[in-house]
Amino acid sequence: QVQLVESGGGLVQAGGSLRVSCAASTRTFMMYAMGWFRQAPGKEREFVAGISWSGDSTYYADSVKGRATISRDNAKNTVSLQMNSLKPEDTAVYYCAASLSSPSRSVATYDYWGQGTQVTVSS
Repeated sequence: QVQLVESGGGLVQAGGSLRVSCAASTRTFMMYAMGWFRQAPGKEREFVAGISWSGDSTYYADSVKGRATISRDNAKNTVSLQMNSLKPEDTAVYYCAASLSSPSRSVATYDYWGQGTQVTVSS
């Protein structure tokens, strides 16, 4: 069992930056590809960014490419998402997720999920 706990959400003005982080409680963190997803009210959960177990490969949704950076620290069992040039449409609950498979954009691929952290971007 892997527990994931997100932190760092909050309220930010459009054009601003925010960093959300996720701490994993597992001794085998390096076995997992990690992903960030988000879900806005009334919408399906969507992929934001993913990173391989080593951190060598990263993947981004087109909607955030160039504005987001995913990173991980395997020594600290953490994964983070830095978001810049935030837009009101980035408002959502952000979830981190862990997958024993290769990094994927599919919700179904991920085995464990955090409880989410709210990010609100005001215009």
